[in-house]
Amino acid sequence: MPTTWVMACAYAPSGNMVACGGLDNKVTVYPLSFEEDASSKKRAIGTHTSYMSCCLFPNSDQQILTGSGDSTCALWDVECAQLLQSFHGHGGDVMSLDLCPSETGNTFVSAGCDRQALLWDMRTGQCVQSFEGHESDINTVKFYPSGDAIATGSDDSTCRLFDLRADREVAVYSKQSIIFGVNSVDFSISGRFLFAGYNDYTVNVWDTLKCVRLTILYGHENRVTCLKVSPDGTALSTGSWDFTLRIWA
Repeated sequence: MPTTWVMACAYAPSGNMVACGGLDNKVTVYPLSFEEDASSKKRAIGTHTSYMSCCLFPNSDQQILTGSGDSTCALWDVECAQLLQSFHGHGGDVMSLDLCPSETGNTFVSAGCDRQALLWDMRTGQCVQSFEGHESDINTVKFYPSGDAIATGSDDSTCRLFDLRADREVAVYSKQSIIFGVNSVDFSISGRFLFAGYNDYTVNVWDTLKCVRLTILYGHENRVTCLKVSPDGTALSTGSWDFTLRIWA
């Protein structure tokens, strides 16, 4: 690995390469094959002026989108290892990215330590919408399956739902008894459930419409740092600082 502290990694859509980075400020791609040692073929694609916190491939293997502690997002050309577009607008570290699930895929959202979630046009580099409401750093952001809303999770112990068409916050998912930060969120395929991983070692499952907690998933022995619903919607995977991945189905 290019750094001892990897903060982000992403599979390319083809499954033929993986991108990663972290405290080395770089995004590096590794080709995946059974024939060769992947580390010998690694390539640095781009470099930020601070740590790289998140990355994803928008729709193809040709480009990669990154977010950084330097308060910017960047779109890179994988083949040429060149910067295609930079996105300036955050007033603090960018912690999370997500791509709009529409067919065109030209819109993405970013969120970070300035307590804002910003919606971007990838073609122009312009911020087209901004959402505020959290009282502390936003650690995670995720598009609603339809692409018409976003969910955020924050160190203020809340998750929030922002509607893009209404241009405002429409729901808050919180309880007085929850005092720990949220590290990761994801929706069920229908969008009815919101899964959130917390620093208190639990995963809370929220009803997105009624804003009530449906259940708590116990099992991890340290903070839940990442989670993801399977593509077919039948299972949930969670990762934790307890060195385990768990599958819930």
